[in-house]
Amino acid sequence: MDALRPVGRTLLRDRAYEALREAIVRGDLQPGAPLTDAELADRLGLSRTPVREALARLGDEGLVDSKPQSYTRVTRPVSRIVRDAASVVRVMHELAARTGVPLLSPEGVRAMREANERFAAAVRASDVEAALDADDELHQVLVVASGNHAAAATIARYTPLIRRVERRLFGDAGSCGSVELHAQLIEACAAGDPEAAVRVTREIWAALERLADEAVEVADVTGIPAPVAEAGAPAAPPVP
Repeated sequence: MDALRPVGRTLLRDRAYEALREAIVRGDLQPGAPLTDAELADRLGLSRTPVREALARLGDEGLVDSKPQSYTRVTRPVSRIVRDAASVVRVMHELAARTGVPLLSPEGVRAMREANERFAAAVRASDVEAALDADDELHQVLVVASGNHAAAATIARYTPLIRRVERRLFGDAGSCGSVELHAQLIEACAAGDPEAAVRVTREIWAALERLADEAVEVADVTGIPAPVAEAGAPAAPPVP
């Protein structure tokens, strides 16, 4: 009997999930925006079932809030939730650094240097998308080197909550400071010093925990309802 082969097809619910998550994290679907499965399905060119499944998954991850027979909407960033996510992601990256540095190849160190060069260039150009992509690539080198699939899955699940905050704060001194912290991390990796790499990693991600409060709206703390979208903005912008 021939071995089973991959069908080479992404599940529709995964396509819907990835498109909606990207739109939420990027801010195309703004905090508080109502989400209608029929409208989203039409825009994505899918049926309503995979969209509903995607929205349920996004709800589990804290990006969508829903009440049966009442509403489904994009969540508003809340400092406590962002701090919790940043804490979990920080610990997973510390684990990846501790276990990945001894296994890191010279090619891996070179990939981190190149990613930090792209990150620095993107920060100078105020290109938030390129900066966050380069940041992900840099840290992913250690995650892959560690070979810890549970850590990788946890990072992938909770990083989107943090990225929403980073987009709001992009251009702060913290963004520029990350270039130097990245450089320190790379040098620790090149030296084969996992404990130094863990210390720098902790500093990088702890900064996001401290910055979380700067991204939270008054409505999230007081419970006072806030506008669904900014004045003049559409309630639910198109998703890719």
